[in-house]
Amino acid sequence: MTELDPFAGLSAVLGVAPVQVDAERHVRKGVPEVVYAAGKNPRLTLTAVRDLLERQPSGRVLVSRASLEVADLLRSELEPGGATVLAAPNGGTLLVTRRDAAPPAETGGVVALLTAGASDAPAADEAAWVAREMGCRLVRADDVGVAGLHRLEQPLRALREAGADVVIVVAGMDGALPSVVSGLVDVPVIGLPTSVGYGLGGGGLAALLSMLQTCAPGLVVVNIDNGIGAGATAALIANRVATARSSSSR
Repeated sequence: MTELDPFAGLSAVLGVAPVQVDAERHVRKGVPEVVYAAGKNPRLTLTAVRDLLERQPSGRVLVSRASLEVADLLRSELEPGGATVLAAPNGGTLLVTRRDAAPPAETGGVVALLTAGASDAPAADEAAWVAREMGCRLVRADDVGVAGLHRLEQPLRALREAGADVVIVVAGMDGALPSVVSGLVDVPVIGLPTSVGYGLGGGGLAALLSMLQTCAPGLVVVNIDNGIGAGATAALIANRVATARSSSSR
């Protein structure tokens, strides 16, 4: 009888790969598979990215919550073979592309993205990059929170002129901005609370509860720092609206 390693996972016992990517997710659901790097051994993230690069026709792979170590590993292992690794301006989100990868096909969907403060940008980048990979056009304005509410006037005008189908509003601290925006626009608003805040209620809890307790109709909320979820949901809405808009114009 073979003695099993008590520290080996079921995948190792069964002789299968420790990570199983969903290369068909974009076809099935309209949302691409995103490799979540936090908590994984960097080389396991590399395995997942390499597998997706080989199997996905688009030749494009998003990685979320990537450390500098993960980013450096992907560059050292994949770029000599012709791949490119791009990092979001505020870190954490990566886009890996094959040499033959083409830009995402534009769907006509328009996603607006507002951040309350500059500290909210990492979560906002996740949302923006997912929506862009799903073919949406982005209209973005940063650092327009309620501490200086006059800053919101121009971004609201811009998103209306762009014909935004949905708005993602990213906020930490008191999380008030999504309610303000939801009371001023006639499209769905997705509140994205971030883990930015002080003391009691910090870590995003106060922002999450504030958004959940909104009295402004049309606001829905994702979990704290869940930029991937916010971006995917916004893009699904925008793409469905774009399809209906295209059909009605024929």
